[in-house]
Amino acid sequence: MKIAVLISGRGTNLQSLIDAAAAEELGAEIALVVSNVPDAPGLERAAKAGIPTETIDHRDFEGREPFEEALHSALSGRSIELVCLAGFMRLLTGGFVGKWRDRLINIHPSILPAFKGLHTHERAIEAGVRFSGCTVHFVTPEMDDGPIIAQAAVPVLQGDTPGDLAARILAEEHKLYPLAVRLIAEGRAKVAGNKVEISGTAEAPSPVVNPAG
Repeated sequence: MKIAVLISGRGTNLQSLIDAAAAEELGAEIALVVSNVPDAPGLERAAKAGIPTETIDHRDFEGREPFEEALHSALSGRSIELVCLAGFMRLLTGGFVGKWRDRLINIHPSILPAFKGLHTHERAIEAGVRFSGCTVHFVTPEMDDGPIIAQAAVPVLQGDTPGDLAARILAEEHKLYPLAVRLIAEGRAKVAGNKVEISGTAEAPSPVVNPAG
């Protein structure tokens, strides 16, 4: 399966996909990395791995639709089968999402549907939840919505700062995103209505309680 990764910044989740592909654990080929930011550090990560890159600066276009037309053309030109958003800081219109229905995924730093949008870690701490985490999901026109593929739960600890929590969740994102891509590439994760059906996987371990006692 040929995949493209869309980035706007550091590209740490991109790196996790690159590493998984190099270890033959991704089940897919990263055929293209696209950034809407010309100097995004993630572009250098891709170049070092020998992956083709393309910059499509949204500021060069009059509105979202022309930008997305250029993006769609770049993806189609590489025969991309799955698009992975990895810190891509642009909201996509329903028109673009519709063209890539069930072929467009995103990773979000919370256990969706909780804490959609920005400042997820600050909001989780303020809400007093005992667990946060991350979610990989298929993208729909609604922000941070769509059928959930995989999730990881991370305990929120006493005295956590948003930075502390973000670092622990990011470590799990780097494990979760390659897993989700592999499940799709191997045909084991398929959208059925508003859910994802997954075959051939182990059940999750026993429940975890926080605080432990």
